[in-house]
Amino acid sequence: MEFRQLGRSGLHVPVLSFGTGTFGGSNEFFKRWGQTDVDEATRLVSVCLEAGVNFFDTADIYSEGQSEIILGKALAGRRDQALIASKATFPMGPGPNDRGSSRRHLTLACEASLKRLGTDCIDLYFMHGFDARTPVEETLRTLDDLITAGKIRYIGCSNFSGWHVMKSLAVSEKYGLGRYVAYQGNYSLLARDYEWELMPLALDQGLGLMVWSPLGWGRLTGKIKRGAPPVEGRIQSGGAVGGPPVDDEQLFAIVDVLLEIAEETGRLVPQVALNWLLGRPSVANLVIGARNEEQLRQNLGAVGWELSADQRARLDAVSRRTPPYPYWHQMDFDDINPKPVAW
Repeated sequence: MEFRQLGRSGLHVPVLSFGTGTFGGSNEFFKRWGQTDVDEATRLVSVCLEAGVNFFDTADIYSEGQSEIILGKALAGRRDQALIASKATFPMGPGPNDRGSSRRHLTLACEASLKRLGTDCIDLYFMHGFDARTPVEETLRTLDDLITAGKIRYIGCSNFSGWHVMKSLAVSEKYGLGRYVAYQGNYSLLARDYEWELMPLALDQGLGLMVWSPLGWGRLTGKIKRGAPPVEGRIQSGGAVGGPPVDDEQLFAIVDVLLEIAEETGRLVPQVALNWLLGRPSVANLVIGARNEEQLRQNLGAVGWELSADQRARLDAVSRRTPPYPYWHQMDFDDINPKPVAW
């Protein structure tokens, strides 16, 4: 397993982490993702650790805390072998203070996550989304206090816009507060918006990217392809709810190339799609999910080999889309505004 430095921190993480959004399935939304119980979760965690994937990603909102509880039980007796990332910000109750990134909510949310996980410290704590109602100074001061108290070790942000991230980093620098070292964002061959602003920001400011939904909400597994009838699975059962709409022709064109390269390399379609991401600038880690051991072992096959330059170029070309303003305008002036990747 390859390890990479996580942003501007001293922490090294495996290039794959295991996402536990499938643990629990306590409500209709997360039930579509999966309903992994403690026994199956324990087996999946064991497979991960054997493969060198010692990084596990969860959130308080996943199945209303059940994901954290199950992960904690699956790691019982081997917590010292693992890195844990969790998140807070989204609603965990009906009250106005049961959400957001205020001092009150984050303090209580962190304590609740620690209890559910059965641990005394979370290695990487993410703000799951930007809270525009709470002063950035309040959020970062609270996180800094949690670091000082030894309850979290590093902090990150997820689903922020570029200006949200930059404002937060500026406040951390101004007041000497804990600094975001990681950004967790959506990125795949089907979703390359991250490249337009967030990728240059991450490279400039030293943020490591953890990719969520690297297989485009399950659309890049090879099961969905041109001319094929619908197949049973997460998408058919409504598992794409909450994800961005995708143009069928765009999807089929990308999958056509993935199928060609899978045949050339002797790899599976999802392995090719994941390997492409591992070669992109700023990427430190891919959060992979799996409903069962077979899916997990298939995804683990994304590492230990590399696509050729020609294969990467073909995937780049078929997945490229014209960005919105002002990014398309900036493309004409790359002598003064160079891009981290080819457009």
